[in-house]
Amino acid sequence: MSAQEASARIRRFAALVRKETIQVLRDPSSILIAFVLPMVLLFIFGYGVSLDASRTRIGLVIESSTPLTQDLAAAFTASKSFDVAHGRDRRAFEDDLTLGRIGGIVVLPATFTGDFAAGRGPAVQVIVDGSDPNTANFVQNYTQGTVTNWLAMRNSELSISSASVTVQQRFWFNPELSSRFFLVPGSIAIVMTLVGTLLTSLVVAREWERGTMEAIMATPITAMELLAGKILPYFILGLLAMTLCVVIAVFLFGVPFRGSVVALYTLCSAFLIPALGQGLLISAVTKNQFLASMVALLSAFLPAFLLSGFIFEIASMPFPIQQVSRIVPARYLIPSLQSVFLAGDIWPLFARNIAMMLAIGGVFFLIAARSTRKRIG
Repeated sequence: MSAQEASARIRRFAALVRKETIQVLRDPSSILIAFVLPMVLLFIFGYGVSLDASRTRIGLVIESSTPLTQDLAAAFTASKSFDVAHGRDRRAFEDDLTLGRIGGIVVLPATFTGDFAAGRGPAVQVIVDGSDPNTANFVQNYTQGTVTNWLAMRNSELSISSASVTVQQRFWFNPELSSRFFLVPGSIAIVMTLVGTLLTSLVVAREWERGTMEAIMATPITAMELLAGKILPYFILGLLAMTLCVVIAVFLFGVPFRGSVVALYTLCSAFLIPALGQGLLISAVTKNQFLASMVALLSAFLPAFLLSGFIFEIASMPFPIQQVSRIVPARYLIPSLQSVFLAGDIWPLFARNIAMMLAIGGVFFLIAARSTRKRIG
């Protein structure tokens, strides 16, 4: 190879590299994948995700107030693992446990002091919601640890060896503590996120790419009519996908269904409002399928998977991340679905979550309607 041919090949190669470099710099999706997505993932896993529970709220029931039970109650109050609410009757906390306001009920029975003094090995009862095995295990383990530390400290201070204290646990709604019963209902929300947000953003963005959206916008149709016409087919598609998932969950995986069909479809219909609204907003802003898929992945799928309580306990996340999770629609659907399947219809919980999902959806549709202007370009 002559020097002239080698020089020409180098120039061609340099020109190709320059062209591709300019293309990368001009393509926002390349920057998104190369820099934004890794930073979001690292931020979520580094700061937003934790497998350690902290300050789990519990109800502490002292059926008979004695110096001994008050001393053990003080150990629970001083624990960094619990945020304790005190009571004299476990029935005062049952509604809070059902609605998810507390992670468990710890009961010091009326016979605790007598059994302890007689060396009969008193028991501390722990009642938890089995529909959330992660929190249930945390409450169980931390309760056992608190009781063990209290007993060891007491024996050390008094220089005695007293009877051991056992922790008896009861699981509501999911006695087997099967993770399948917990994960399968939650996964339905992830599936609906994909159908509602990702699919909608891709299909509508495709119309922007092909120019058919501009043709539609040239007609007398209003922006709200356009949005409504776009979401109706995907609304029905989302409900059909949910129905298929429920059938598989019940008949293939054996997940119990203790609620009503009305509650199920009401919850899922409310969830599809923010999911579809977010998809339309993404498509209206990006107008590009590839970019729309990346934005939907970052803003819908990953938050639904990581910041909704589906896998990781929200109470274990830093406070700023907990506040961010409040705008994730799946956060409100997943506990409702788990309640429908495992506990039944709990309408006070459903009403609050439905209101939040509709409010988030209303914001998405309002912004999407303003972004989708009736003009070409």
